[in-house]
Amino acid sequence: MRIGIISDTHDDLDTLTAALQILRDEAVPLVLHCGDLCGPAVVEALSGFDLWISRGNLDHHPELDRTVLESQGSGRLAERHRLTLDGSAALMVHGHREGELRRLIHAGEYRYLFHGHTHRRRDERFGQTRVINPGALGGMRWQQRSFCILDLREDQVRFIAV
Repeated sequence: MRIGIISDTHDDLDTLTAALQILRDEAVPLVLHCGDLCGPAVVEALSGFDLWISRGNLDHHPELDRTVLESQGSGRLAERHRLTLDGSAALMVHGHREGELRRLIHAGEYRYLFHGHTHRRRDERFGQTRVINPGALGGMRWQQRSFCILDLREDQVRFIAV
């Protein structure tokens, strides 16, 4: 199973569109968005994917909740998502609560922990937990805009610059 992991799109539809084309070309059906979509247009662009979204610190658009509910269903937008991916426990958060993020990373409860917020790519292991941040597709640039694809079978992450 391969998963697209994106974050911090900040309403940048041009960069998001380029990333989504790559995900479609590679037939990646599941997308995890680690927060800071900002507006409902990002959710609409992600239609057609099995989508889970962590609410970021900038995700306060008044139509965001309704758009996610109508396009993806109940429970797809939350502060955190506990998921089971090919039998592995995973957690997705935005990561803006730094103390909570550190605690979750070191708790050893998850095989994968996905987060955004920093706009910096990350692939680190802390005990049994692999921590992945795909970088940012929009907003302030620390690094070239990017996302990643996680191949669960191979346990490999590929960062893709956009």
